[in-house]
Amino acid sequence: MRQDARPLIGITTSDRKSRIAWWFDWFAVWRHGGRPLRLSPSRPRPTALDGLIIGGGDDIEAHHYGGEIQLDVRVDPERDELELALLERFIPRGTPVLGICRGAQLINVHLGGTLDPDIETTYEGIKRQRTVLPRKTVDIVGDSRLYHLLRVTWCRINSLHHQAVQEAGRGIEIVARDRDGLVQAIESREHDFLIGVQWHPEWLIFNRPQQRLIRALIKAARTAR
Repeated sequence: MRQDARPLIGITTSDRKSRIAWWFDWFAVWRHGGRPLRLSPSRPRPTALDGLIIGGGDDIEAHHYGGEIQLDVRVDPERDELELALLERFIPRGTPVLGICRGAQLINVHLGGTLDPDIETTYEGIKRQRTVLPRKTVDIVGDSRLYHLLRVTWCRINSLHHQAVQEAGRGIEIVARDRDGLVQAIESREHDFLIGVQWHPEWLIFNRPQQRLIRALIKAARTAR
């Protein structure tokens, strides 16, 4: 493969993801020089990738992190299996990985961490904010990898989740929280690029810090291959 060719970036989705949502995934990777490849339970699993995005979507099955089963949420067991297998394969290879929303949670669970199954139950009086617009403020830990990539100490983000990282997994550091104290970003101390953000940077196409994050993934994928 030519060194200047676009690195292949796998993006995990459900089989039922809308075309509009997939377009934002595709465009986010393509505009920064990557070659997006959709990965879902019904598609063949790749043997080689230059980078991996674990995307947003339904809740993770509670038994993966020792949580209590909730009957009023959507889960996708086949997708859980796919993504856990991909992390098992590509993290040890040093493949750059970015987790988005559910993806950040799954990275933490894969490394032995836990989740808060419903933040609106756990945190009394928390303001419900479910929007693709950047309405929530997060503070980023100084000198973290995320801080150096985004180049900001705080930023405005969107919010589409009702679960959150609770106890950090092996080698995981919590590097951003919102003003309610909820975990909003994690990163690994043991890998060159293993980052999870609770928000959706792919929807924030005019937000420079968020686009720097996706650009950094593509750059890391190009360097690592």
